[in-house]
Amino acid sequence: MKLERSSGILLHPTSLPGKFGIGSLGKEAFEFIDILVTTRQKLWQILPLGPTGYGDSPYQSFSTFAGNPLVIDLEKLVEDGLLSTNELDTQEHFGDKKVDFGKVISFKYPLYRKAFKNFKASCCEAEKLAFDVFCKEQNDLWLDDYSLYASLKDHFKGKQWNEWDEDIKLREAHALNKYREQLTEEREFYKFLQYEFFKQWGAVKKYANSHKIKIVGDIPIFVSIDSSDAWANADLFFFDEKKNPTKVAGVPPDYFSKTGQLWGNPLYDWAKMKKTGYAWWINRIRSVMSTCDVVRIDHFRGFSAYWAVPASNKDAIIGEWEKGPGADFFHALKKALGDIQVIAEDLGVITPDVEKLRDEFGFPGMKILQFAFDPNEESSYIPHRHICNCVIYTGTHDNDTTSGWYQKLTEKEKKYIQEYLDVREEDVTWGLIRAAFASTAKMAIIPMQDVLSLGSNARMNTPGAPSGNWQWRFSKEQLSDTIKDRLKKLTTIYRRNQLTQQDD
Repeated sequence: MKLERSSGILLHPTSLPGKFGIGSLGKEAFEFIDILVTTRQKLWQILPLGPTGYGDSPYQSFSTFAGNPLVIDLEKLVEDGLLSTNELDTQEHFGDKKVDFGKVISFKYPLYRKAFKNFKASCCEAEKLAFDVFCKEQNDLWLDDYSLYASLKDHFKGKQWNEWDEDIKLREAHALNKYREQLTEEREFYKFLQYEFFKQWGAVKKYANSHKIKIVGDIPIFVSIDSSDAWANADLFFFDEKKNPTKVAGVPPDYFSKTGQLWGNPLYDWAKMKKTGYAWWINRIRSVMSTCDVVRIDHFRGFSAYWAVPASNKDAIIGEWEKGPGADFFHALKKALGDIQVIAEDLGVITPDVEKLRDEFGFPGMKILQFAFDPNEESSYIPHRHICNCVIYTGTHDNDTTSGWYQKLTEKEKKYIQEYLDVREEDVTWGLIRAAFASTAKMAIIPMQDVLSLGSNARMNTPGAPSGNWQWRFSKEQLSDTIKDRLKKLTTIYRRNQLTQQDD
């Protein structure tokens, strides 16, 4: 993959400012793109866009193909005549610093149902035709299964699919036919939500691309057990006859956790995947690439080998490394999709076989500056050791903010960082941003929290913490002209955006 020297910001759409308790795909998304343009950025990195379940994690989605309805912009629905302005009036108080997902769901879904009712009753023929085309294109790939799955989740009061009645859990033909007929209206409602999501996201992406901004998407290697993907494709995973996983995904003890991370995702039966030519995976990546320009593959090392934990275990300490599909998968992917722009998330326990797989296909890996500064040992993450074919970050969604991380270091570590960056303590965050931009790494991406120099209370995710994650939002007032000018200046100094006459 050929990289251009560029920079950008990591910010999930849920973290955008705006009304109704959560970021959306409305005017604030377009205004954020305008900010990227003003500061001469070229990249907007997001987290996975799927509908989230328990814990609100984008990495534990109800579908790897579907979009998250919670970011559908209500004011766009008003513009389209599906809601009235009065219907958006609410006495509900939404905080502007954190997402209260429960409150947002309770507020938005009744309005979505009103919009759906109005869509069916009075939408113009052209819009109905567009909806029918969308459904026809997506039904066999994922939409039919997802809309039925989402309807069944409601029917069975939110239970995980392997706790449903036996016949539909096992997808017996008579049960599928019965529920498809019984839940016709609900299935169409969930298809409508997906139509609106992809219409709105498509407009956002088109606007970004028209301003030479690339969207960097994110695809988790694994899917959630509580997903339409696992239910509709159970034969591709390691399940027992009752459709319970026999072994699940995680990582062994590492920097983030002394007991490892027990993710709980079902593991793929790669031998069966190979027999299909990796068809499900190829469809998955093709679908994700329709929503972004570059894709970061989370936990890339799992394609070489993955940590398999017995499903009955309480943590990820005990497990074993099992062989992934390796180069065979990526050759099949390239044959089907050509050269796509991939970033390999190669953090954690990285062995020579993982590096070989990454380098064979020319995928850039990731460098995290928060991992770089050990005063006793030189790290491969330190800027003077970077290669060009990599993507540098101050931190990721799993890290503390740079300010919060720095405050927790020892005095010896703090002194080393200050000396290396040649900055005072109060300017360490921007010192790291400068080091990232100055690096030889072709791409530099900074979390919005670090651009704003925020502390630990703005952290997006704490791995292993069962609640309180994924909630952070920024407000327009935080992003001052001074900060924007500073970001633009560094971008220009370190040639992260080579200006053309058209850009000027």
